[in-house]
Amino acid sequence: MSTHPASIWIVDDDRAVRLVLAAALREAGHRPHEFADAQSALAALVDAAPDLLFTDVRMPGVSGLKLLERSAAHEPRFPVIVMSAFTDVASTASAYRLGAFDYLPKPFDLDQAVDAARRALAQPRHVVPAAPVQEETADTGLIGRSAGMRELFRAIGRVAASGLGVLVTGETGVGKELVAHALHRESARVKQPFIALNTAAIPAELLESELFGHEQGAFTGAARRHPGRFEQADGGTLFLDEIGDMPLALQTRLLRVLAAGEFYRVGGRELIRADVRIIAATHQDLDTKVARGEFRADLLHRLDVVRIHIPALHERREDIPLLAEHFLTHAAAEVGVADKRFSPAALAALRERDWPGNVRQLENLCRRLAVLAPGHEIGVGDLPPSLATGAAPTNAAATWSDALKTWAQQRLAEGAQDIHAQAHAQFERVLLDAALAAHGGHRQHAAKSLGLSRNTMTRKLGSSRRKRTHKE
Repeated sequence: MSTHPASIWIVDDDRAVRLVLAAALREAGHRPHEFADAQSALAALVDAAPDLLFTDVRMPGVSGLKLLERSAAHEPRFPVIVMSAFTDVASTASAYRLGAFDYLPKPFDLDQAVDAARRALAQPRHVVPAAPVQEETADTGLIGRSAGMRELFRAIGRVAASGLGVLVTGETGVGKELVAHALHRESARVKQPFIALNTAAIPAELLESELFGHEQGAFTGAARRHPGRFEQADGGTLFLDEIGDMPLALQTRLLRVLAAGEFYRVGGRELIRADVRIIAATHQDLDTKVARGEFRADLLHRLDVVRIHIPALHERREDIPLLAEHFLTHAAAEVGVADKRFSPAALAALRERDWPGNVRQLENLCRRLAVLAPGHEIGVGDLPPSLATGAAPTNAAATWSDALKTWAQQRLAEGAQDIHAQAHAQFERVLLDAALAAHGGHRQHAAKSLGLSRNTMTRKLGSSRRKRTHKE
């Protein structure tokens, strides 16, 4: 690598991002040049080329992915690092398919960006064939803006097109099959079958037949030949969920199939070949099961080529309101009822729960509320008692006061007027909802806990409802 300062182009319609990234790169000894849009960068490529290019994804006019695609045809080829605040599976996968060196979800640490630049500049130049850009993004069902989910999307995008086997780990209900679907959808096998099998849901004596198929008369009840999941998935992807529950004897046969790519049906003599990408998933600690002799170490090594971990819902609480509103809207449309929404207090209550059943538990709750909750707005009182009471954080006062401060600063920065009245109305509304929920809707007891008379409580409830109706 040459010792002269590297020419690094920064393409982003956000001037603040350009300024701070350029300053960090300049401090690291590089020579940054800023572009406010992709068109101007493409025009500059006619006369010169950078040693490295940083580009945002979503910009007016030509997108960052289109810029990446067009730069791929430039000689000499230079590495590209993609940045985006809107990290999702489709955009990350497209970036890596187009040959991006790395994908940085915004906001990123400047040291991380400088380190990515150092690694990109150290790479030997080579040509990576560019795939066409797909501007429409498929709905993967994976939702989140937290750091953990952005990193998950980045991992899926990087691994999907590789064709490597993947082991997906995470607690029950986090969405492991959704990740498997996303890996298949963004791979070269997308037009071939995606076949899923939950190994824990099939009796051990039937699991071998489900995987490898059987011949007619192979056992009692086998009235005709049955192709197994490996045959069904030929050319595509086979998703083996809860792989940790697979019996040891079957683990041995699975290992042979993964090693050779061929097998016999149960009771058969014909050698079957199948080209299948395996994605396995588990909520268990397979390393511990290996140590106890309950899972084959060689099978784990074969499955665990790439490991992707999905964070539990309580590890990404900032995603809970987004997920809840999405599930509620989807559930209302699915069952044909009027749209509903959560009150801010209800969303806050949902956010503070631990959700042992993870995303699946939250989705099921939203389905129930879409049908059973009265009115257009779901308040704290409409939530199950286990969710409506008892905040999880140990310092709840600091949590809500910090949130209030952030809200006030944002509204003042926007030039809003009369925010005291807005905040006061919301404050009373939250207190009323919480008190009613804590006392099972009993107004007299709720009023007493707030230090109010029952008449005052009734009057405030009426006032709150009139304000809600007026807003609606």
